[in-house]
Amino acid sequence: MARHPHTARRLLPTALTAVAAATALTAGLLATAGTGNATAGTDSGVASVPSAIRTVSSGWTVPWGLSWLPDGAALVTERDSFKIFKLTQSGTRTQVGTVPNVVTTGGEGGLLGIAVSPNWNTDHSIYLMHTSSSDNRIVRMTYDGTSLGGYTVLVSGIAKNRYHNGGRVKFGPDGYLYATTGDAQNANLAQNASSLSGKILRMTPDGRPAPGNPFGTLVYSLGHRNPQGLAWDAQGRLWEAEFGNTRFDELNLIESGKNYGWPVCEGSCTTAGMTNPARQWTTSEASPSALAFADGALYLAALRGERLWRVPVTGTDTGTPVAYYASQYGRLRTVEKLPGQNALWLATTNADANGGEPAGADRVFQIDLR
Repeated sequence: MARHPHTARRLLPTALTAVAAATALTAGLLATAGTGNATAGTDSGVASVPSAIRTVSSGWTVPWGLSWLPDGAALVTERDSFKIFKLTQSGTRTQVGTVPNVVTTGGEGGLLGIAVSPNWNTDHSIYLMHTSSSDNRIVRMTYDGTSLGGYTVLVSGIAKNRYHNGGRVKFGPDGYLYATTGDAQNANLAQNASSLSGKILRMTPDGRPAPGNPFGTLVYSLGHRNPQGLAWDAQGRLWEAEFGNTRFDELNLIESGKNYGWPVCEGSCTTAGMTNPARQWTTSEASPSALAFADGALYLAALRGERLWRVPVTGTDTGTPVAYYASQYGRLRTVEKLPGQNALWLATTNADANGGEPAGADRVFQIDLR
């Protein structure tokens, strides 16, 4: 079975020294290879960086997905409890309900990503990806502000395994739902255009292939190992973060129909037909999960690397990555930009098997960008 580099923890200095900055540049030296929520990211043109950080909420156990309601509160999933909570910006947490038909895999499966419909005020729909007894699936439910119901399967038959289940779901600026799927520990599925595994999927709110998809199916891009991060920049370009195997994790600029290499390539390669990453890191430095865009930069949450990477973006080019909070808060799983604010929410998953912390050890932070 393939090694899972994100399972190991590593203690690092809390500040990025000049030597470490040079290392970060070397680890992410590749140039971009080509081309959120309901809208593209916003960019004020100010090169802000993380400044103050504070705890919004504590007592969580493996929070995984986060999506914003129109009132500014977030819906947050817990992977292993199968519960959804509403979390206000003042820190008030209320359980919304429990998603049916979810199972764990003893690894990375369970209740994963969540996306609030861009038309939630009228349709009260939320979208989820989860592991079931037979597969990974994308479902729609209704949340009217009080109760959770209306479980409807939109996409089923996505291969599952203990690891490599992907799981992020987000609406893009085009109004379509995007989802990341892992290779389910069967690397060959990532190169099989007929398989839903090892892919980025793009679909209508009813789970049908979105118009313009390159193969006429749900598949938007292929050759992914275990993608978990999706974000759109200010120009509406799609970026993606994914786990490598033993050598390199990747930040990719996603274009329709392109092949991102796995398992033929891990990181940059010269194989014809494969699209190289925009940036790459050694697996000990990253093992990335979620990805967010804010104020001209991408923010990548690292699990094994236990840090938040800031990657400046200018057009289709990326600048030198810089790490924040190295080894200060443990395994960083989810990062999202606050609507209408130059700030991020950042969630840990130290209470999973790889973090080794007890239930209730995880937190949600707010980071101001200045």
